[in-house]
Amino acid sequence: MMITATASLNAQPEGANYDESKVPEYILPALLVGNDGSAVSGRQQWERRRKEIYDLFEREVYGAVPAWRGKITATEISHRQDALGGLALRREIRLRMQNGDKSRDVFLLLYLPRSRKAAPVFLGYNFSGNHTVTAEKDVHISPSWVANNKELGITDNRATEASRGSRASAWPLQDILSRGYGVATLYYGDVDPDFDDGFKNGVHALFDQPRDSASWGSIATWAWGLSRVMDYLEKDPAVNAKEVFVIGHSRLGKTALWAGASDRRFAMVISNESGCGGAAISRRKFGETVSRINTSFPHWFCDNFKKYNDKEETLPVDQHELIALIAPRPVYVASASEDLWSDPRGEFLGAKNAEPAYRLFGLRGLKTDEMPAPEHPVGDFIGYHLRTGKHDITRYDWTQYLNFADRHFPGSAARPGR
Repeated sequence: MMITATASLNAQPEGANYDESKVPEYILPALLVGNDGSAVSGRQQWERRRKEIYDLFEREVYGAVPAWRGKITATEISHRQDALGGLALRREIRLRMQNGDKSRDVFLLLYLPRSRKAAPVFLGYNFSGNHTVTAEKDVHISPSWVANNKELGITDNRATEASRGSRASAWPLQDILSRGYGVATLYYGDVDPDFDDGFKNGVHALFDQPRDSASWGSIATWAWGLSRVMDYLEKDPAVNAKEVFVIGHSRLGKTALWAGASDRRFAMVISNESGCGGAAISRRKFGETVSRINTSFPHWFCDNFKKYNDKEETLPVDQHELIALIAPRPVYVASASEDLWSDPRGEFLGAKNAEPAYRLFGLRGLKTDEMPAPEHPVGDFIGYHLRTGKHDITRYDWTQYLNFADRHFPGSAARPGR
């Protein structure tokens, strides 16, 4: 099967609503009112309400993950003490996920600052293979299926040397490592190749459970994969497993939010331009809509989500509640001014309307009612910025995420003399 890179990474199809005056009037689901109508005013009540919200997202949006009774075997396949000009220790680790006689290999690329014994780590997927995030010549080229992309020299759905370092701008390794943080990244297609084949590929093949309308889609699958990597990181003495920050861009920003909601081991969550099904309010019907995303990517969500095509107002949840599920952990949402497909204002409002959950813990959210101008980050335990430019993750974005991590995990930041 030959499949080209999906246009959704950057394209903004015609016919979508980009006019704020055409956003319909809507009422968001009440965050702090239980299914029985009772008000939520304390942390204990929030735990019950949180489960109600989570269960709705699981059943109606992302899908339920089957029980995992398999095992993961980690094998180091390369080790370098002087990576990035001596700044980092670099390791490549094969994680073999095995369930009975079925197995699936996932390859983790791990950079750790040489000056730290147990480093905090940013964990996230990359789009085209581990070798694309760095120009270092000895990082293995991904052996997995990859979407064809002429610009990256990817043909016949296989990566080549031509794509080495092609996504390095999305992972400013020197900046991250020099600030005292590590990076753990893996190719998302190792866990589940990003095309619709009826869920027969990727880790789905490890499970025998029959599917129904509430079964997991690819976003839930990718989130599950991040948790399995976390299982490994918890056992790695070179990683501070209490400070693993999950990050994602675009569809992987949706994944990061769902991973953070599903697995509280992630100490911080970062969503970069995640749009519909991520941080943006679905009821706004601005840019990409539920119908458009389910039509273009029918494998991303569970089948139940399709009930809400062109009927966003009937959703029992909306994306501010997804962000609220991360409370009281720090969460950061970012937008780009030209990325109207992802609905920057809707992403801001998703973050803004998650604030009541944080207030239950005595924590401040965005600290503003107004969407900020570009390059003016705002927020406390909920962070937000609007960056000038297009759909991308840039050095500017990473600088804000590193600053956010420094503020909330001050013991993690690199200090002179460390």
